[in-house]
Amino acid sequence: MPPLLEVSQLERRDAGRVRLAGVSFTVAQGEVVGLLGLNGAGKSTTLALIAGALAPSAGRVLLDGRDLATAPHALRACIGFLPEPPPLYPDFTVDEFLRFAARLRGMDRAAARTAATRVRERCGLAQVGRRLIGQLSKGYRQRVGLAQAIVHDPPLVLLDEPTAGLDPAQCREARELIAELGRERAVLFSSHLLDEVERVCTRVEVLHEGRPAGGFALRADGDSAGLEARFHALTGGAG
Repeated sequence: MPPLLEVSQLERRDAGRVRLAGVSFTVAQGEVVGLLGLNGAGKSTTLALIAGALAPSAGRVLLDGRDLATAPHALRACIGFLPEPPPLYPDFTVDEFLRFAARLRGMDRAAARTAATRVRERCGLAQVGRRLIGQLSKGYRQRVGLAQAIVHDPPLVLLDEPTAGLDPAQCREARELIAELGRERAVLFSSHLLDEVERVCTRVEVLHEGRPAGGFALRADGDSAGLEARFHALTGGAG
């Protein structure tokens, strides 16, 4: 089966400065791939380019064999994106915001209500549906951000630091949800934490200073002996 996502020689330049160059990898349906790197490595830029939030200076993003540059509207509908920080409206209740996110994805009022209820339950938000987002803890706001990313049931999910600000119990729940999503669709998520990727991912792509620094598969049982040493070797020992 061909990969759902293909990234080829992706590059981004801003004001003549190269922020990202030479990034290539694939993600298949049923696979969770980690984008690992130190802060400033280019992880967020890569995800924004794949999501269509930024335009690449060079390279291609293919989703199910179709070029994002030639069919942006149709392909963005197939992507769920959680940037960092999450794109939330503090004066909305959780239910209002999730219905709003669903309507932005083209659902009618009834379908949006059904979808919002489904992801609210799935993301552990059942008890806070009527709460204002601005009154929630950072952990709950992160859950709301994740819920909006999957409200339209996309085949590709992009998560930028999805466990940021979560306590250990919430991190565990988030990892379980990411693993569950990865059984049905393609998931790409960024992290600067080694233990996050080794617990969730089947494969890791490493970025360092805006360029690829290698990639490797993780053992199926989640035991990735030597990952820390390999990561620091690939990134030149930084961090």
